[in-house]
Amino acid sequence: MCLGVPMRIVEIQGVDAVAELGNVRRRVRLDFVEDARPGEYVIVHVGFAIERLDEKEALETLSLFEAMGAAGGKGSDSEETP
Repeated sequence: MCLGVPMRIVEIQGVDAVAELGNVRRRVRLDFVEDARPGEYVIVHVGFAIERLDEKEALETLSLFEAMGAAGGKGSDSEETP
């Protein structure tokens, strides 16, 4: 199964960006999302921003992930590896 994760763009340099989810930051590519700006949410899949997402929808999705234990390990019974 493939999963796209909502992340907020914090920095952009050309088609490269830094996006964050909680306190995790990742480098992502913006080849598929034109005119992205810092502060906007995008769906990230395998290192690429594939779609712009409005903030309300992003926060709702992240809330659902957290409730399922998929974001940041909160609420999850699974062990985290260091």
